[in-house]
Amino acid sequence: MPMLPVNGTELYYEDSGGTGVPIVFSHGLLWSSRLFDPQVEALSGRYRCIAYDHRGQGQSAVPPVRVIDMETVYLDAVALIEQLGVGPCHFVGLSMGGFVGMRIAARRPDLLRSLVLMETSADPEPLLNVPRYTLLNLTARLAGLRPVADPVMRIMFGRGFLNDPNRGEERARWRERLLGNRRDIWRAVNGVIERRGVANEVPHIRVPTLIVVGSEDTATVPAKAERLNRLIPGSRLVKLPRGGHSSTVEEPSLVNATLGTFLDAQTEPKASQAG
Repeated sequence: MPMLPVNGTELYYEDSGGTGVPIVFSHGLLWSSRLFDPQVEALSGRYRCIAYDHRGQGQSAVPPVRVIDMETVYLDAVALIEQLGVGPCHFVGLSMGGFVGMRIAARRPDLLRSLVLMETSADPEPLLNVPRYTLLNLTARLAGLRPVADPVMRIMFGRGFLNDPNRGEERARWRERLLGNRRDIWRAVNGVIERRGVANEVPHIRVPTLIVVGSEDTATVPAKAERLNRLIPGSRLVKLPRGGHSSTVEEPSLVNATLGTFLDAQTEPKASQAG
């Protein structure tokens, strides 16, 4: 199991290898690098794909703290890129991964070729959400995620995926992955609930940026993506006609086509200049 020591912890990561331009994938809360399996499969033929688990999630180590704060998670990603020697890379962040990607692009643009922000926001957690998410988190801490699995699934996935009679096996697989979270996932959830916004920083982003949002995302609604698009100079916004907060697994074909077009456009000029 590949583990990378960074900042006093160990991060689990998967690396497709090869000589292609690197892409680093950064997942959303309650999930893991598995969130990007369809994208790694589609892109690893021409890119070096690296997907990792945030500290306190997936197979990465869990620090004994009340809050795994977003600044620490950001520093972990910087350390991972530097230690693997893959900068400048393309960085694809979904939800929580987007919180990380925005911080890197604003503060360490030397590490990035481009940025893809999926189902994410530059703002703090909306005040209306905080009591509900805090209660869900307390329940998960005391009793595990099983008692709250149904409401969490409705947050994480759009109605199309949840209601499609042909995708029951996929829903069951992702529900089991949700339930597979360790009890101490609450530490990471606190970090998302209590995060500071970076709306004041993202206007300084200058790397090419693609913003993607599913039309059925109720956790980070399309209006949040529109706001990001206004804040980040020169960014491009793609609204998927389907898909919720986990669009990479809900609508992999749409996401793969969108990512491939954007990443190829950023990579080809670099290759031409190198030649």
